[in-house]
Amino acid sequence: MAITPGTPRLLRALNDRAALDLLLEHGPLTRTRLGELTGLSKPTASQLLLRLEAAGLVVPAGTVEGTSGPSAQVYAINSTAGFAAGVDVIPRRASAEIVDLTGRSLGAASVDLPKAAADRSPAGDVRAALEAAGRAAGIDLPQLTSVVVGAQGAHDPVSDTLMYGGHMPGWSRPGLLAALEADLGVAVSVENDVNLAAVAERTVAESSAGQPRPTDCFALLWMGDGLGLAVDLAGILHRGATGGAGEVGYMPVPAPGSTADRAGRRGSVALQDLLGGPAVLRLAREHGIKARGPALAVKRAVESPEGGAFLAELAARVATGLATIVSVLDPDLVVLSGDVGRAGGKRLRDLVRVELHRSSPFHTPVAVSAVPGNPVLAGAVALAVGASRERLFSADGPEHHRSTQRTNRSTR
Repeated sequence: MAITPGTPRLLRALNDRAALDLLLEHGPLTRTRLGELTGLSKPTASQLLLRLEAAGLVVPAGTVEGTSGPSAQVYAINSTAGFAAGVDVIPRRASAEIVDLTGRSLGAASVDLPKAAADRSPAGDVRAALEAAGRAAGIDLPQLTSVVVGAQGAHDPVSDTLMYGGHMPGWSRPGLLAALEADLGVAVSVENDVNLAAVAERTVAESSAGQPRPTDCFALLWMGDGLGLAVDLAGILHRGATGGAGEVGYMPVPAPGSTADRAGRRGSVALQDLLGGPAVLRLAREHGIKARGPALAVKRAVESPEGGAFLAELAARVATGLATIVSVLDPDLVVLSGDVGRAGGKRLRDLVRVELHRSSPFHTPVAVSAVPGNPVLAGAVALAVGASRERLFSADGPEHHRSTQRTNRSTR
């Protein structure tokens, strides 16, 4: 089969992308060092850097003294060539963070949202959070290159509707993504919040020594007020046909204490009725642990010698759900996340591990989330930075960025 040779433009684009990725990975580099890493000749590396500098994607970043001869110019990514934003929207609050092209945080903010659905819209919620973060970062919304929004539901790309999002006032109307992009004037993606937590988990694991490093497949069980599962397949999220993969709250499991009837059938409940926030809070109160929320109840149990019985029963419930999940996925790792999973820490993790290994032949490792802060927002930011780089570093990136700069200057 004949192989079509690459065009000069395509080869230049591939070299440009390789150079930009190396500058992100290694930091500022000289022309000589960049040539060594890419395998390009000095003249070709010089032309490449001139091209990227003219496009506004790299900038001179000082000089270094050579061992022999004159000092050499150092080049770095122009961190202000594009800005990305992540947004986490929950029923009554929205949080946003804006970062530069290197992923450095520039500003973050959270805003309370109206309670009435009539006063809410996805565009209004997201814009309110972005404008607050923009004020903190000193960035205007038109400067954003990409925005990723995390929502408690599943975005169906066919109908452009947020499924399973009835608890999000104003968010279940058709045309979700179209309305967001029309209002913000920037490329927007809407992603399930638990999926974003899994993105943050992989990002942290791959950048932190000593952390579990899921490579093939890992599952993240989110336990908070709601319940969800994210499935990461070698860095690719499994979303399902309508975006609803991981809605394990609907999964039927044996009811605690149920007995089989004459036909061998046992009573069942939805997993949400065992592990959702209200169910965890009820279980805590049955064991004499009083708290305003499920995560606080778990935290108090972990810190109390009397919390063992509650944690043991909670771990048994978690293992009941995980036994089915691991038998289907056989993942490298299960991560416990969400406010409840994180509050349980190592104590709950160890109890879950014992119960899971007792009830399942799959001795899947269990870990607690390693992501600090808000994992949904962290995942949204990670995807937004990746999308911004992809847009700017694509085959038409330098040319497009150069023409955009000209357009912006002409309209000032």
